[in-house]
Amino acid sequence: MNQRQSLPAFLAAHPKAVLVEVAEAKGSTPREAGAFMVVADGGSFGTIGGGHLEYIAIDHARAMLAGKAADETLDIPLGPEIGQCCGGRTLLRFTRIDETVTERLLRQSSSEQQAFPDVFLFGAGHVGLALATALAPLPFNVTVVETRQIEPGALPETITFRHVPMPETEVEAIRPGGAAVILTHDHALDFLIARQALARDDLAYTGMIGSATKRATFSRWLMREGGEAAWLNRLTLPVGGDTVKDKRPAVIAALVTAELVTRLLGARQAKSSTRQDERVLGR
Repeated sequence: MNQRQSLPAFLAAHPKAVLVEVAEAKGSTPREAGAFMVVADGGSFGTIGGGHLEYIAIDHARAMLAGKAADETLDIPLGPEIGQCCGGRTLLRFTRIDETVTERLLRQSSSEQQAFPDVFLFGAGHVGLALATALAPLPFNVTVVETRQIEPGALPETITFRHVPMPETEVEAIRPGGAAVILTHDHALDFLIARQALARDDLAYTGMIGSATKRATFSRWLMREGGEAAWLNRLTLPVGGDTVKDKRPAVIAALVTAELVTRLLGARQAKSSTRQDERVLGR
């Protein structure tokens, strides 16, 4: 599965491909109806849940491309016979990709992408680049903001890069419900960005890399600069928590990714569940 390439780029690079969609999902299944992947001879994009189910789907799609299979649907029981014990049943639909299908996929992808929460990473040092890579395949709109240029190809192509002289001014571009993760090379710059982010009460997450000492220093600075003590309740510092004592960038990135998934996606799911409950109760 391609994780660094966008769907438009994958479709452009693989004009001969098959769209595999979960048409129906009954009982316990790896993915829900509507999940899809695109399969080409040279690779695939997306996932319908992995395991033997996905291997069957990939084999069938490539057989279609080779003219060796014609079935447009497969009804697959997820039992011991295929090595998956989910217990449900998945109906897969296979469609050769043409111009019409491509346009539909691109519209759908664009609409879904716009609904993803924003994550702004301030700083493209070792931790910032590791975190951007970890976040690339997840349902976030990720933007990396930096005062310095970075090496070509340092970021996955799905990540937006902004080279600006005053990163703190970019905080206002984060849509409500998004996140600011502050990881720059300069403590003073970190503080300026954090102040702008904490002044907003509509961000789901504001985090800054550092230690307990840095938090204390920032707290004193914030009070001198007219900030409010209550703002500090919205600050995650250190990012990633302090349970795992490991300063390797990839480890920090994994820990921060977990925080962002919990804070941003968890909050959205909770709101969605509340709305569903209210509809059931007729509120």
